Amino acid sequence: MRVVSGSARGITLEAPKGMTTRPTSDKAKEGVFSAIQYELEGAKVLDVFAGSGGMGIEALSRGAASCVFVDCDVAALRCIKANLAKTKLTGRSVRADAIAFLSACKDRFDVIFSDPPYNRGWTEKLLPLAAKLLEEGGIMLCETDSSEPRPEPVEGLAVRKVYTYGRAVVTLFEKTGMKGADADEDSGISGQF
Repeated sequence: MRVVSGSARGITLEAPKGMTTRPTSDKAKEGVFSAIQYELEGAKVLDVFAGSGGMGIEALSRGAASCVFVDCDVAALRCIKANLAKTKLTGRSVRADAIAFLSACKDRFDVIFSDPPYNRGWTEKLLPLAAKLLEEGGIMLCETDSSEPRPEPVEGLAVRKVYTYGRAVVTLFEKTGMKGADADEDSGISGQF
């Protein structure tokens, strides 16, 4: 697992040991970031269920202004701090439950990444909370397993595009101020995400 592009390109990232996290594959990360590359410059980013911090670090490497990394696992937070130091990037890590953090947060973001444990219903709980924290025109990328139902739009978030990488499905939502359901689907790079 490495940083794909930007100022930290090619730097290998650490991942927490064990099965509690699923680091994003380089090919899947490259596909997702190619789709949103023009929305990252100067963006305020939130990475919930951050794991190794790979998604937020990739965003910082590509020009995002800031990133808040949220995870409840101590080993994951240690990993994020080590990866930030290794890449010489700056971010803020917070040990918190994602729902509690999103419910209490007063900040606004341009980009939100969400990669929760599969098949536990997290995405449905996160979407309405995240919609309130996104700037108008902001985006949220939610990863789910292909065996799960696709996340449905909620008030304020419309589905812009759906990408498939092996068993991982990434749904790209956009803050629109109204509910929407139309989306393009891209059967992208095959591989583990």
